Amino acid sequence: MIRAALIAAVLAAPAMATSALAEIPRLAKQGDATQLIVGGKPRLLIAGELSNSAASSATYMAPHWARLKAMHLNTVLAPVSWELIEPQEGRFDWSSVDAMLREARANDLKLVILWFGAWKNSMSTYVPSWVKRDQSRFPRAALPSGQSVEILSTFGEQTLAADQRAYAALMAHLKAVDGTQNTVVMMQVENEIGMLPVARDHSPAANAAFAQPVPQELVSYLTAHRDALVPQMKAMWLERGAKTQGTWAELFGEGDAGAEVFAAWHYARFADALTRAGKAAYPLPMYVNVALNRPGRAPGEYPSGGPLPHLIDVWKAGAPAIDFLAPDIYFPNFTRIVDTYKRPDNPLFIPEAHNADNPVVPANAFYAIGEHDAIGFGPFSIDSVDETPGGLRDAYAVLTQLTPHILAAQGTGRMVGFKPRQAYDESLDYAPDTREIGDYRFTIAYADIQRPVMTPETAGYGGLIIQTGPEEYLVAGQGITVTFAGRGDGPPLAGIDRAEEGVFDAAGRWVPGRLLNGDQTHQGRHIRLAPGAWQIQKVRLYRYR
Repeated sequence: MIRAALIAAVLAAPAMATSALAEIPRLAKQGDATQLIVGGKPRLLIAGELSNSAASSATYMAPHWARLKAMHLNTVLAPVSWELIEPQEGRFDWSSVDAMLREARANDLKLVILWFGAWKNSMSTYVPSWVKRDQSRFPRAALPSGQSVEILSTFGEQTLAADQRAYAALMAHLKAVDGTQNTVVMMQVENEIGMLPVARDHSPAANAAFAQPVPQELVSYLTAHRDALVPQMKAMWLERGAKTQGTWAELFGEGDAGAEVFAAWHYARFADALTRAGKAAYPLPMYVNVALNRPGRAPGEYPSGGPLPHLIDVWKAGAPAIDFLAPDIYFPNFTRIVDTYKRPDNPLFIPEAHNADNPVVPANAFYAIGEHDAIGFGPFSIDSVDETPGGLRDAYAVLTQLTPHILAAQGTGRMVGFKPRQAYDESLDYAPDTREIGDYRFTIAYADIQRPVMTPETAGYGGLIIQTGPEEYLVAGQGITVTFAGRGDGPPLAGIDRAEEGVFDAAGRWVPGRLLNGDQTHQGRHIRLAPGAWQIQKVRLYRYR
């Protein structure tokens, strides 16, 4: 047990020396991409997120660690809840955290810790009992009727202070027990923040704040980034005259529109203050995840005020200490969502993307990593499938083999990813995709026909291509047929000089299998990766007239 006085002493201690800071996991630019650097080397997080209560029991988790490693994960996203580490105010119990660290290290796995503090999926059910039962110190958000809900208000000063102390204590403990081993490589701040079932908090403190002018910090950000604002925010602000002072309703609209921007600003400010307290103790990379809004739903029908696509600018203005915003994706329009969150100021990380048993998950991973240089990918409830992992294990095996080539290609334009995209009627569009890498143009068809029938299996078709030399490429995935042509100067036609299937061994050496020709390449016309088998083919092209 550690008392609050010791925590204060840790936070008041001098910052670590520059030489020590260099070993802390960090984010760094690689060309046009951002990479996670661990132990001085870039790392790709081939991950999975545990179900919410899994990590609270070492007994429950005991058989899972080895199975997760056997699935070719290198990282596990694991919750740490406030109620578990601070059951009594000011007294901390690290036994669950230390057990998780030991098992992760024993199985050569890294951890991303999810802080279930003041909010988890909007609600405040993971806070300690002493917080739940003291509504005077830790006020709740309220409905317009004045009825409180089981969601802590962002306007509770003591709520923020208590959450900061607990989170900073966790970070100080991780620095003490893991600062040299880097088992924990990133932190998630809270979980799926947002207000339910209305657009904003209507407690007395919130109503008083809503009557005040919009903070100058937010207006200054909108003004400075006017041309680069996300379309929804830009339209919301410009349609009302792009005012630089006034109330929330005057700048952003009456009703739910202005109310949601107000909610987002105050959630962002709370998360920023929490992040700063954590980084003062141990400055790991930190992000906030988001529960997305289903089309056609009003704020409050989804968690209002989280870092949603139309509110990214509010969060960027209100929470500059947070390293990036990360979408949790359970909708079929995966490609559109990740296109929104990959920005120059926001590296892409997918902490949740459907449940782990969904057959579309592997293709989503290949798309996010190949097309958008994602630093990592993790489906939800990974512990529920580790005995029968299906195609996810095979897909993760391929990503593990390709990791050195993926990391080398990130930010260089030498890698692309692809999968069927969502059409406007919410079906999947199986029209062929076209990508250009080096001196070649690739056309990717899904399966052997241009428009297969949509099923759970065909929705999981996809892959990536990495250029490894002037005319050499690695093609990986399943359910795809790839044709090619020359581009730029030189002969317009392209053929296959050599194609072979194979694997990379543990040392990164290519171990060739069959040399492919004849029927396997349609007499030199295409590269085909059959449905149902995640694989790699090594291809050398040439050009002719």
